[in-house]
This record gives sequence, C-alpha cells and structure tokens, in this order.
Amino acid sequence: MDTCKFVFLVFFASVTVERSDELNILVVFPHSGKSHQLVFDPLFKELTVRGHNLTVITEFPQKEPVKNWRDISISDGNHHTTEMLDSSMLTGTRLDRYMGANLIASFANHTCTQGLQHKNFQNFLKEKNHFDLLIIELFNTNCFMGLAKKYGIPAVGLSTTIAPQWVQSLFGLADHPAYVSNHFMGYSDRLTFWERVENTIMLLENNLIYTFLSAKPGNELSKRHLGIDLLEGGDIMYNVSIMLTNTHFSLNLPKPLVPAVIEVGGIHVQDPKPLPDDLMKFMNESPDGVIYMSLGSTLKSHSLPKEKRDAFLKAFSRIKQRVILKWEVDIPEKPNNVKILRWAPQRDILAHPNLKGFISHGGLLGTLEAVHSGVPIMAVPQFGDQFTNVKALEAVGGGFMFDFHRAMEDNVLEALKRLLSTELKNSASALSERFKDRPLSPMDTAVYWIEYVAKYKGAPHIRTAAVDMPFYKYLLLDVIAFLLAVVFALLYVVYFMARFVLKRIFRKETKVKKS
Repeated sequence: MDTCKFVFLVFFASVTVERSDELNILVVFPHSGKSHQLVFDPLFKELTVRGHNLTVITEFPQKEPVKNWRDISISDGNHHTTEMLDSSMLTGTRLDRYMGANLIASFANHTCTQGLQHKNFQNFLKEKNHFDLLIIELFNTNCFMGLAKKYGIPAVGLSTTIAPQWVQSLFGLADHPAYVSNHFMGYSDRLTFWERVENTIMLLENNLIYTFLSAKPGNELSKRHLGIDLLEGGDIMYNVSIMLTNTHFSLNLPKPLVPAVIEVGGIHVQDPKPLPDDLMKFMNESPDGVIYMSLGSTLKSHSLPKEKRDAFLKAFSRIKQRVILKWEVDIPEKPNNVKILRWAPQRDILAHPNLKGFISHGGLLGTLEAVHSGVPIMAVPQFGDQFTNVKALEAVGGGFMFDFHRAMEDNVLEALKRLLSTELKNSASALSERFKDRPLSPMDTAVYWIEYVAKYKGAPHIRTAAVDMPFYKYLLLDVIAFLLAVVFALLYVVYFMARFVLKRIFRKETKVKKS
C-alpha cells in the first residue's frame, strides 16, 4: 500500500510540475501575406506539442483542429492573401526599391483597420483571459502591441524577413549604413561610396515612412479600438524582450547582433513529404533532371509581360531538362518538357534528388529551402527584400541574379546553362553544409528562448543599454560636441598665447631697432 501511495505521489508530482510549466501564449500574426505565417506555423505547432496553449490572432486559421490551439480569425473572407500584386504595379526600375517601405505601410493600414475592428477580435477582448507571453510579428505595424500592456505580459518578436531598419532600432542593433544593407536596396556588405550614400538616405527615408505612415496611424487605431496609447510613457515597441529572426549568417551575411536577437533561419524547413504520384513520376522519369520555377505567392505570375514569359518558355524548349512551372493559369503554347502547377509542394520538390536548379523570385522562404537542400538558384527578384536576399546569396555562392525585365530567349538560355553548371552545384552544396552546421536546430533554439523569456519574466537582463538611450547619446553627439569644444578651447588658448609671445618678441625687436 505504501508503495502504491509513493508511485501515485511521484506521478502526481510529475504531472503538477509539467502543468506548472505550461504557458498560455497569445500569438498575433495579422499580416495579410500568407507566407509570413507559414514560416512560423511549425514553431507554433511545436509549442503545442510541448504542452503550451496557444491563442492565435490571424487571417489564416488552421484548416484542421490542432490540440492546445485556438484561432481568432480576423479575415474578412474577401481579401486576396496570395497573388496580391499585379506586375503592372512594378516599374522594373529602382523606383520599386525606393517605394518598398510605402508598399508595406499600405499593407499595415489594411492589417490594422480590418483586424482591430473585426467582430471576432472585439469579442475576444471582452473575454477574461490570462496569458503568460505575447508572440508577435515585427514587420510593418505596431497596432496590436497594446495587447502586451493589456495583459501585462512580456513580448517575443518574430521577423520573417531580414529585420527592417525600424525594427532593428528596437534592440539597439548597430544599423550602420556603411556595411549593413538597407532592407530594400539589394546591396552586399561591401558598399561603394555612392552605395553608402544611397544606403544612408534610404535608412533615414524608411524610418520616416514607418514613423508617419505606420507607427503614428497604428497608435491612433490602437487608442480607438484597444483603448491603449502605445506611446504613453515611451514607445511600447521598445519593450519587446527578444526577436527570433528567420535569417542565418551563413546566407544573410554576418552582422553584429545583441543577445536579444536570435537567428533561427530555416525554422520552417520540415522533413519532405512524398510527392503526388503524377509529379513524382514526372521527376523520376526525367533522365537529365528537373528545373523548378516559382515567383512566389504574392505576385501574380500571369500578369508578367507576355514577351518575357515567352522568352523563358522558348529557352526551356531548348534544354534537355524538364521544367516544373508554378503558374496561376494554363499556358496552351507551353513546350512539351514543361509542367504547369497552380500550386506546388515547393519544399518537397526542392528536396527531390533529381532537381537540378531553382528559378526563384528571391523570397527568403524559398531561398532558405533551396539552400538547405543544396539547390542552385537563378533569382529574378521583383520587389521588397528580394534584391537584398539575392545579393547575399550571390556573395556566399548559392546562386546568381538574372534581370527578368531584360529577359530574351538567348540570355535566358545562357543563364540556364550557368544554373546547371557543376561549379554552381558544388558551391551551393558547400553553402548548404555551412547553413545546417549548428549546435542546435532552429526549432530547438526558438523554443528554448521563448521559454527562457517566460521563465525570467521578460528577461530584462539581456536588454542592451542602447535601447534606452536617446539618439544623441547613442550617436555620441554630446561627447563629440564636448570634445570639439575642448579642442577649440585648446586651440584658442594656443592661439592667444602664441599671439601674446609674438607681440612681445616683435615689441623687443622694435625697441632694439629704435635704439
């Protein structure tokens, strides 16, 4: 009987300990681009597997019920969350890069106006909920950040892309335009003089656009729908404890990071699944291999100029390899070696051993998946961070950039030959090895730091002092002013003393001459 009691007590104690470690986590992923949430969905599901309870505010509720997961849908049911951009919105010039911050500010306006006033969200606010932690995407808006204040909980930020300039300042990162490329500009970390000039201007421009087109409007909407002033007592965004960013130095180039910024690039890359039978047959029975082409989920591929599309199709007809083309509509005149897919199982295609190359728009998700599998990339960036992603990819040997807007049959064919070269394949394989060589997996790293923040109540001890500094202290403007004042004072004293001595000398010489 005593043994039974002992076993029961041990079991009860173990269950109690386990339950005491459970966290009630509020997740906010309001951006209308589906690919953003797809990056971190595996993390959220892993958290539920480890016993934590998630409430997720999103435009993309789960299609099938997930244990310990509750969705609060803020979708209006009408907004297109994929293929949102028509190519006519893009000029194909540098203007697209200058207007990048404006574009995502417009997305923020949709996110906040629709999400905050959505009836499901407003009903959720009326509930008496308790949360231990907020997980929120740091991208283009601050308007949901008031939830951290409402529930009195620490926040963990997530960045699907390379963190934009306005996000980096939240953690006191050294956002130095001399070698840290702007989110939209497509520079490496080796900038020329004029690139540094442009990079500096864009840093200032992006911060201004975020402040006046995203942050201030977001605060007004927060006050209206949440009843919380995000700027009361200082910008609440600076209270985010840590940021998990979907990058890795082996691909996105090394830059100085503070302890509160943790790289988990490739966290969405899961073990590949078997391909559908027809697609598996198409790839397996290609004796010379397969090329996969996709321009992502945001841009409408079929809206691209017909002459550019035809340049690729004609070039495809001249190679031995088969081609899988993700395209929203059928192309009757396609070559026989091309297979059109409305939606492609990208991760599984990229992991297939018979895949020889990837023609990509340069989005970070597909780039990370290809790098993980050691697949060479021919990138045709269109907007946003794609140019910067591709520039970094070129610098580390995983692929190269091709200007889609100057595509003609012959230069596409030359680019395809380069994509299929042994040299590029070997370089991509070496990059893949470096990318995967880590002490912990991206998933284990992310879960560890999320639980760490909850355990230490926001972990303020890893917060760098730079976060709390006014800009004049951070830039040492007061120190520079003081040192300049000291130098000028010393120069003035030296000048005054030299003048005094010279006057005495000339006065003596004058007296001698007179005598």
